[in-house]
Formats: sequence, C-alpha cells, structure tokens
Amino acid sequence: MSVTVLVGAQFGDEGKGKMIDYLSEDNDLVVRFQGGDNAGHTVINKYGVFKLHLIPSGIFNEGGQCLIGTGTAVNPDVIEEELSQIRAAGVDVSGLKISGKAHLLMPYHRQLDELMEAKGGIGTTKRGIGQCYAYKALRKNLRFEDLLNLPKTKEKLANIIPFVNDQLKAFGAEPTTIEAIYAKCVEWAGKYKDMIVEPVSFLHKFLDSDKNILFEGQLAAMKDIDQGIYPCVTSSHPIAAYAAVSGGFSPKKIDRIIGVAKAFLSAVGAGPFPTEQFGDDIDLLRGTGEKPDDKFGVRTGRSRRLGWMDIPMLKYTSMINGFDALALCKIDKLDTLPEIKMCTAYELDGEIIDYYPNTDELERVKPIYKTIPGWLTSTEKIRKIEDLPENAKQYIKTIEEITGTPVEYVGVGPNREELAV
Repeated sequence: MSVTVLVGAQFGDEGKGKMIDYLSEDNDLVVRFQGGDNAGHTVINKYGVFKLHLIPSGIFNEGGQCLIGTGTAVNPDVIEEELSQIRAAGVDVSGLKISGKAHLLMPYHRQLDELMEAKGGIGTTKRGIGQCYAYKALRKNLRFEDLLNLPKTKEKLANIIPFVNDQLKAFGAEPTTIEAIYAKCVEWAGKYKDMIVEPVSFLHKFLDSDKNILFEGQLAAMKDIDQGIYPCVTSSHPIAAYAAVSGGFSPKKIDRIIGVAKAFLSAVGAGPFPTEQFGDDIDLLRGTGEKPDDKFGVRTGRSRRLGWMDIPMLKYTSMINGFDALALCKIDKLDTLPEIKMCTAYELDGEIIDYYPNTDELERVKPIYKTIPGWLTSTEKIRKIEDLPENAKQYIKTIEEITGTPVEYVGVGPNREELAV
C-alpha cells in the first residue's frame, strides 16, 4: 500500500492535472480532496484535451477508481457537464464515486458570491465556492448523503431557505423558494444516487487492502485559507495535511508528498505577487491562448499575471507541506529566453529575511534575483532530466539547493508523455 498526496506549490496553474494523469496509472484510487469548480486541471492524453473542475484527473486510468472527496464543494450540474465530455471521448466513468459527506453547492451560493463580488471582492470566479464553505461553517448546507433521503432533505431546506432569503434581501436580490431548490435535489438524486458512498469506510477498504491511493489537491498552498496570502485565498485547505483530515484517516499513513511547481509564476485575482513582471519578455511566456497550456485561466479565461520563479515561496510551501519531491512543469516555456531570472531571497525594509512574510509585508518585499543564461534550445523531446541542457540543469539545481527538495519530474510540454524523469 502507498498513499501519495500531490498539491500545488505556488498560486495554482502549475500542471497538477498533467501530473495526476501521469501518476494515476500506478494507483488504484484517485481522490480529489478539496475545492470546487472554481479552478481547472488540464489533462491532455490519448483521449483528447480536457478541462476538469471537479472530476479527479485520474478518471482516465483504466480499471482504477476515483472519488470526489469529503472536503469538496460540489455543484452537481458541473459534474454532469464534465461526465458528458468524458463519456463522449469513450472513457469508462463507472469507477467514479462521490463522498456522501461532500457538500452540495447550490444556485444561491453562486448568486450570493456574485452579489458579494459586485460590492467589492477579491476577484473570485463567482462560482459560489466561498459561500458554500461559509454555509458549511454555519451548518446551513446539504451534503450528498441528503440526496438519499429526500423527505428529510425537504425538512432541512425549510430551515435553510429563510436564512438564505434574509441574505439575498440584504443585497436587494429576489428570494429563492424551497420548492425550486427541492426540485434540483430530486433531479440530482436521480442522477447521482448510485455514485454516493460512505467515504470513510470506502477509503479504509483501499487502505486495508494494500492498494495505492493518490490524493489530488486543487489550487495551491499559497491560496490556503490559513497558510496562504489571506484574504486573497480560497476557502479550503489545498495543503497535503488536509488529505488525511478530509479523508478520515491518520496522516501517518501518508507515504509521499509531491509539490507541483512551474518554472515561472502566474496568478489570477488580487493579492501580493513579489516577482510579478510586465513587458515583452514575460509576455512571451503567456502565449496567445491558442495552446491549451497558455497562461489564461481554465475556469475564467482571464489573462494571468506573470512573474519569475520565486524560490522563497517554494521553500515556504515545502516547509508547510513536507514535500518529498517537486515536479517542475512548463520549463519548455523558457526555451527561447536568452536570460532567465529567479528570485532567491527577499529583502524587507532593507534587510534580507529568513522567514516567509505576512501578506502586508509581501506587498513591500524586494526580490533578490539571480540571472542565469538561457539554453535557447527545445526541451520538448527530452525524457530524462540528465539529458536537459546544462543551463536548465543549473536552474533546477538552484531550486533544489535553496528549497532542500529534489526535483524528480520536469514537464517539457502539456501532454502526458512530455515529461522528463
């Protein structure tokens, strides 16, 4: 048995979907353990190009199973959209299960999210994720297990909907009704009742049967609601420890933690970004949007903010996750640059600091850069790290030395097989 957790090590958009798709072949179960459909994982393999928001990226592993886990906030209508796309490609989805403890994201969650953003938000995707997690904390949500007992669900809605309507009224919006939301629940029950499982016993059967399990995080550590750049964060915990918390098993069972980073940095939404850059050189990394790995949001389509590699950030996220290895994706995007900068330290108020600063301090830090020559040759066909150009290997070595974490995978393109190991 082995338990591996894979999480983003930066702001997101690191290439997690590609890595989960690649690693899933060696695993019996892939679990999406937090987040909602506010971000997307791009998977490119023999079946085509897929933008997945809720279904685990391991769905393409023949004979394996997938679980949308307890820590997620799930819009059932989005699952249906993704299932249609995947089935159309000829992929067997019979192995997909949904935790009965996963929270249902309702239409009013999305409506409230849009209303709050209109009053001055942080640049959310307006998918209702934060509202769903807020209602979770208020104990005003339904979970997937409620779809298995519809009469009881209607009773619960009678307690929830008046609270929802009070909030809608405060924003000047039209109220919803118990009948409208209950009708959605009846519809969802018909579609998903056979996929719903009791998640703790389900997971422990794999743990007790010497099976391999891979946990898939969404977004990234710098967007963690506690450890990230609060308040410009997500509403859940995209860090490795939460795989055990939400999964209902001891963290002592985790064997391996992989952090996924990319060879430069990008972000969507508000918040400090010490290495953010503007101009022609950095814009070369964005692309035009024609390629599936160009720097535009999978969910929003928004052009991403771009910047150079931030190694202090990687050191910090390695500290809070305990990375055993890094997967460094999208190094091929640097192939044409004559010089490449990487931030190796922060200066705050005139002093080099040895800790990761808080959000307000991050707005003031001065990045200390190291510049290395580019390699000016394509890395697309390379499949062994030892065969990378010398300057690319020096780039990787610098990351390893400062973070103390080995780089064991290097992405050289968006497709599953475009990986050097």
